Amino acid sequence: MTSPFHPPGQGEKGSVSDAEDALQEAWLRWQLLPDDEAGNPAAYLTTVVSRICLDQLGSARSRRETYVGPWLPEPVVGAVPGPEDRVTLDESVGIALLTVLEKLAPAERTALILHDVFSVPFTEIAEVVGRTPTSVRQLASRARKRVRAESPRCSVDRAEHRRAVDAFLAAVMNGDFESLLSVLDPDVVWRSDGGGKVSAARRPVCGNENVARFSQGISRGFDPLSMRVVIRDVNGAPGIVSVDPARGRVLVIAFTVHEGRITEVYAVANPDKLRHLDPRGL
Repeated sequence: MTSPFHPPGQGEKGSVSDAEDALQEAWLRWQLLPDDEAGNPAAYLTTVVSRICLDQLGSARSRRETYVGPWLPEPVVGAVPGPEDRVTLDESVGIALLTVLEKLAPAERTALILHDVFSVPFTEIAEVVGRTPTSVRQLASRARKRVRAESPRCSVDRAEHRRAVDAFLAAVMNGDFESLLSVLDPDVVWRSDGGGKVSAARRPVCGNENVARFSQGISRGFDPLSMRVVIRDVNGAPGIVSVDPARGRVLVIAFTVHEGRITEVYAVANPDKLRHLDPRGL
């Protein structure tokens, strides 16, 4: 059941571990149901997962009000698919979208994800959030407008995105400042999430020159004898993973690309958000 239900859980929670907890709780409730009580298992599980996530969102938002530095969703890291497997990016699970979703009220977020991503009727969503179908329709509309207004410009072309990430990585590793500037949008923004657990910028770094210098500063701490940097799929798009197996540390970097240039950088270093990743297998 992980595959069909993992995206809605993380879409609502922004956390891999919380999403998995919600799925496990939903599965336990499903196991305790009398036979034939749920006529549509998929609809039942989607509704239950959504209710669990909705209940947890309020407390999660209060915790994030005291969070140290920028808050970013937990990254989902996987192997980069071949060119024949996928030619466009999956924006529905991208870190850029998840970051915007975090700004929505819990009911808005739930209504938008269930309706626009999973085609759940407003009548069923109304039961989840405790509103009328008309009210839920308005919640989704308001959330949709805000997401469109606040989502960064981005390309959905995987090859274009990959070229920009490759160029960024090559420029950083070779210390080529001019090439680095050329692949960064003039208004690029770098956000780091260390959660107060590891060293990370507590405010966004803005502008291509500042981001270029910041990137080069991070690269100076790279030891090629004990560490490795690889291209991996991060939330449905090519990204970068830096691994230090000896110390068990991981840094995951996701990107937004528009017209061949990087417009947003999301660097997750908080070890609490990377516990689901095995440094030895990356």
